[in-house]
Amino acid sequence: MEKHDLIVIGMGPAGMAVTAMAANMGLDVLSIEKHKVGGECLNYGCVPSKALLKAGEVNEVAENLRQYGIKLAGKTEIENPLEIVRKKVGEISGNKTMKAFERAKLIVDQGEAKFVDKKVVEVAGKKYTADKIFIATGTEPMIPPIPGLKDVPRLTNLNIFEQEDIPETLTIIGGGAIGSEMAQAFSRLGSKVNMFQIDDHLVPTGDEEAGRVLEEKFKKEGIGVHNSTGINKVEEKNGKIVTHTDVGVFESDKILVATGRKAVLDPLKLDNAGIEYGKSGIKVNRKLETNVKGVYAVGDCNGKALLSHAAMHQGMLALMNAINPTPIKQFNYDDYLVPWSVFTKPEIAQAGITEKEANEKGLNYQIVKERYEDYGRAIADGKPEGFVKVITNSKGKIFGATIVGEAASELIHEWILAIQHDISMFDIMMTQHSFPTISLMNKRVAEKWMMNKTDSGIIPKLAKKLI
Repeated sequence: MEKHDLIVIGMGPAGMAVTAMAANMGLDVLSIEKHKVGGECLNYGCVPSKALLKAGEVNEVAENLRQYGIKLAGKTEIENPLEIVRKKVGEISGNKTMKAFERAKLIVDQGEAKFVDKKVVEVAGKKYTADKIFIATGTEPMIPPIPGLKDVPRLTNLNIFEQEDIPETLTIIGGGAIGSEMAQAFSRLGSKVNMFQIDDHLVPTGDEEAGRVLEEKFKKEGIGVHNSTGINKVEEKNGKIVTHTDVGVFESDKILVATGRKAVLDPLKLDNAGIEYGKSGIKVNRKLETNVKGVYAVGDCNGKALLSHAAMHQGMLALMNAINPTPIKQFNYDDYLVPWSVFTKPEIAQAGITEKEANEKGLNYQIVKERYEDYGRAIADGKPEGFVKVITNSKGKIFGATIVGEAASELIHEWILAIQHDISMFDIMMTQHSFPTISLMNKRVAEKWMMNKTDSGIIPKLAKKLI
């Protein structure tokens, strides 16, 4: 039986983070991946979806050049965007990615790992042991129990980028990040898209007002958005997918299921090691350690935050806890904010709590909002949709920020830093932002917070006394 310092099961974002860091520290690392290094994020999710979104964005800009005073002779023709996506993924997952793991031992595409006991893992009939084991097996698409759905050819993020052509018509079940991003990408590349969800606004985990802004953009682009809509059954007829809904019957060439994720746990045989788990994933403490000492679960498989950056961060924290010689300093995952972004146009990004969550918590708060349409740079760029909304109070403490608009996924980081390190609205206002950047939107909303205070009458009275 081979002995190593660490064993990592799964080489998605979390497993890659643990492997690269531990191997760079000089530890003897064995990492096991059942299929492809990079996991879903690199091969079937974050990276290919952004490449396809970029193709759609380029086509949309080309077809609307007149808004910039430019005329295109003729129309664009869609050739092979999905092939280009696959080529880009191949380039990223090649030598550049694998170079980070040169110091580790990798077992790739030789089967799934399973626990024999608390310290022993088996792959393809061979046993391995280590003092520290990190489980990073991620999640897979969840297929809802809609009658007939499992019986028809269906797309998920696992196979949608393997399509040879852009379908003429596409039905999407789900209005979250994946559903919304793929709806806009395929629509801009020529598909007639209808999307259905049971929630009452797009990106339902986020701010409702932001979801409505995105919905209006989708409708302008010809995407059918059907919120609060149930699906009664799905069937295949004459090579077409027929979707029976509360608002009618829809026919399409393809159907994409984007209704959430579930942890991949069964192949691990966790019971052999006595590792506790539940419906949402493997149970961990604040240090990301399971109930079995020395065994950690990081990333999507613990159900804490199904996001690639959260997985990478958890991998780093768990490794630091695992090699920590003293419990005096612990790295607890819930001490850190988990932001998220949706990369549609306009983008949506969130840090901290939403307005709805602030109401549920009974916070004494105020909303400060600055609209893109009131900022010259956004108008000049032809990107006036959206707003920056901050949940704060009279003292300037920041509880949450929602951004919908151009570069929202970049602007959100200033608010993450502010919330996590107790930086106030006054501090944001007094920080010089280069003009005319889109990030100046953050300063403008902080300035509005201060102007609201001056409107209260307290500051004008004080100013008159000083003059």
